[in-house]
Amino acid sequence: MKTVRIVALREDRKRLLEHLQDSALIQIRKRDKSAEGFSKVDMTSQMQLFERNVTLTEQSLKILDDYSREKKGLLDSFKGRREIDPDEIGVIASNAAEVMTVCNKIVSLSKKLSDNAAETVRIKTSLAQLEAWKNLDIPINTQDTKSTAIFIGSFPEAYTDESLSARIAEENPKLEFELEIEYSENKMTCAVIFTPISQKTMAEDALRSLGFSRPMTPTSHTPKVKSERLNKRLEEIDRQNREYIETIIKLADRREDIKVTQDYFRIRADKYNVINELDQTRHVFVIYGFIPEEDSEKLKNLCERVATCYVEFSDADDDAPVKLKNNRFAKPAQNILTMYAAPSRADIDPTPLLAFFFYFFFGMMFSDAGYGLLMVIAIGIVLKLFKPDDQMRNNLKLFQYCGISTFFWGLVFGSIFGDAPVALYNYFTGAKLTMAEILPWPTIDPQKDALMLMIISIAFGLVHILVGMGCKFYICFKQKDYKAAFFDTGLWMMMLLGFAVLGVGMATSQIILYIGAGIAIACAVGLVLTQGRDKKGFGKVIGGLASLYDVTSYISDLLSYSRLLALGLTTGVMAQVFNMLSTMFGRSVVGFIFMVLIMVVGHAINIGLNALGSYVHTMRLQYVEMFSKFYEGGGKEFEPFSLKSKYIKIQEDK
Repeated sequence: MKTVRIVALREDRKRLLEHLQDSALIQIRKRDKSAEGFSKVDMTSQMQLFERNVTLTEQSLKILDDYSREKKGLLDSFKGRREIDPDEIGVIASNAAEVMTVCNKIVSLSKKLSDNAAETVRIKTSLAQLEAWKNLDIPINTQDTKSTAIFIGSFPEAYTDESLSARIAEENPKLEFELEIEYSENKMTCAVIFTPISQKTMAEDALRSLGFSRPMTPTSHTPKVKSERLNKRLEEIDRQNREYIETIIKLADRREDIKVTQDYFRIRADKYNVINELDQTRHVFVIYGFIPEEDSEKLKNLCERVATCYVEFSDADDDAPVKLKNNRFAKPAQNILTMYAAPSRADIDPTPLLAFFFYFFFGMMFSDAGYGLLMVIAIGIVLKLFKPDDQMRNNLKLFQYCGISTFFWGLVFGSIFGDAPVALYNYFTGAKLTMAEILPWPTIDPQKDALMLMIISIAFGLVHILVGMGCKFYICFKQKDYKAAFFDTGLWMMMLLGFAVLGVGMATSQIILYIGAGIAIACAVGLVLTQGRDKKGFGKVIGGLASLYDVTSYISDLLSYSRLLALGLTTGVMAQVFNMLSTMFGRSVVGFIFMVLIMVVGHAINIGLNALGSYVHTMRLQYVEMFSKFYEGGGKEFEPFSLKSKYIKIQEDK
């Protein structure tokens, strides 16, 4: 990775930035302070405008989806972004104002619908409150007369005329009043009470003590008239809502225009964000950035072609980002690596090793030739028909390579949709064949040869761990830390190999056993003598002896690879169980229908469950067992200044 400084005339700023954004060659480097004589131009207001437009288009698309969902097929998620000609950007820009007017209209209509929904709730609440007063023939907010005080309200208990009169009289025997109950039920009584105006205060005190309260929705109309008006308003709101929704649905035809306009403003926001970071004077501006070394000449030629400028390269510091570069075999596994962490400058890029072991272990866990062939063909069709974007393509290619590995491991285990070939043959003929009898090559049966497969799994695990430790050895050697390479890593590698030779010797000959034991003991002595080398005095011996405890960690790591056996066994057994269930209904029309149904559904379930399990556990073996031996991570991915669009991509120059 190199750092680059580009000094260009300010009049060429727009043209140069557009070409840099199109090329995606350079990552802009932000600087806290401007160089002497330079300053930054505040583009915050323009950026905020573009970002508001992006937000507005996102809101509009969400509203359109709420009322007129975009029709998508089951496999549409694999489709790549729509390619457009570079000249179309100018057309999109010229139509942007009109499209934003459409977006504003959609959002405005949605707000009116929300306001109407809130008003509908208020009206229905008012109608529910007026229901108790429907027989009242005077307005609820009727005012006192010169001689009479009027109280219209409710009590928190159910009363009759007699019981309410008695309660009021108990509160104040001197109070003169008349009352009329309008509604009484469910611990609530609505009533109208008349008292002389001179006794209004006495009446208020008496009624307050009984929990009397005025209605929450007073009105100058009678409850009947008010209810009729509210119902008419509800009808009007319903009519308005239908019109608003109909208009929104009609505007759904502009969905594609809104999408491309959103990307246009997103691209412009990114561009102005860069302008905001540039050092500038009245006549020149400066771009600081990072660029992969192999792209340096390409960048220089581009800059000199589109602007009057000066380009300077220099070696990058430790804070430089990392750009991964791998071949077609390893590239699909880059996402697995970056999910864990991007490599630091001190690391090596482990993607090729990760890719090989990921495909290898996934296939061993999924281990069915039928499932693998199905993955390869299905993904191939998707790649051919839908032409997905790079990230989706890499994810699909990852599983396609895993499918190839699964196919070959299925042949090794003699599993083709479990034992479907013999299950179907036996179903139609009544024979009792097995997969081992029809396959012309020797196979390993995970059910019968479980112990042998366990040994093979642990052997593969040992190779996997040794490769990780070999990477650590290489890194230390490259950094000229020879003690760490030979003592901290090399001795452990030799010790593990010694244990492996010892294990082989236990199964074969005593001479090999002695050789393995000798290697292991010699390495153990070497570890005791060297692992405490940084300590003083007796600490050297204690540190060396304590280091031998790490052997338990390595044993634990090796046992983790038994999951290769476990998941491989699970996939095959579940497939065979579904095959057996499918043939239990006999040779009849109904039995044949059930056989097809159970096979299709059962194998679909098996593929879903065990493909997910194989993916997760394979990833765990990489992250926990292998990466822990050498990989530090903590690097920053190279993120070039580019056209970061969601729905469209610009066609590359031929």
